[in-house]
Amino acid sequence: MATYDNEQQEQLEQFKHFWKQYGNLITWVLVLVLGAYAAWTGYQYWQQKRGQAAAGLYEEMDRAVSGGNADKAAQAFSDLKKDYAGTTYAAQGALLAAKVAIEQQKTDEGKAALQWAVDEGKNPDLVAIARLRLSGVQMDAQAYDDALKTLSAAVPAEFAPLADDRRGDILSAQGKKDEAVKAYRSAWDAMPADVEYRRFIEGKLTALGEPPVPVAGQASSAAASSAS
Repeated sequence: MATYDNEQQEQLEQFKHFWKQYGNLITWVLVLVLGAYAAWTGYQYWQQKRGQAAAGLYEEMDRAVSGGNADKAAQAFSDLKKDYAGTTYAAQGALLAAKVAIEQQKTDEGKAALQWAVDEGKNPDLVAIARLRLSGVQMDAQAYDDALKTLSAAVPAEFAPLADDRRGDILSAQGKKDEAVKAYRSAWDAMPADVEYRRFIEGKLTALGEPPVPVAGQASSAAASSAS
């Protein structure tokens, strides 16, 4: 019994010594770990609530647009930009606001909304769509250099053919035939053969006197698609 008590006492003394030496460090590590976990949990909750609020504002904006209430739609978009700038709903709101503005011949407001989506958007796909639409508005205004600059940034791979196609439109409008053909050909080559829009690009190339000639693999794929 005495031996057991001595062993217990020795272990207790060792623990006291250990805690005296490392106790503060262990306590701070635990505080940091638990604090980080609490912060992460709180952040997740905050993000969820923020997303729900942004979704509600976007739905309000969509209803206002459908009901023809432009002022209410503009206010909803303003609130999205102010309070929920980093959300997908804010970028979607920008695209919707631009559509409404351009339909109402408010081109400057439309461009501003699209430029905001390009500058502030976090979703690469929505940013690419905004770039394509903005470049089209700039091209219609004959601001060709601005339009080409808008398209100069990288976009996700699936949007690259559309960006090249729009680049071809701009260059063609500038009378730069060779460069336009090059852009159109790049778009045509990259776009899958079974995508209907590819025929429109082919028509543009043909109109410029440079109808595309598919490579062997593409020709076989197109033939197989037609046969099916």
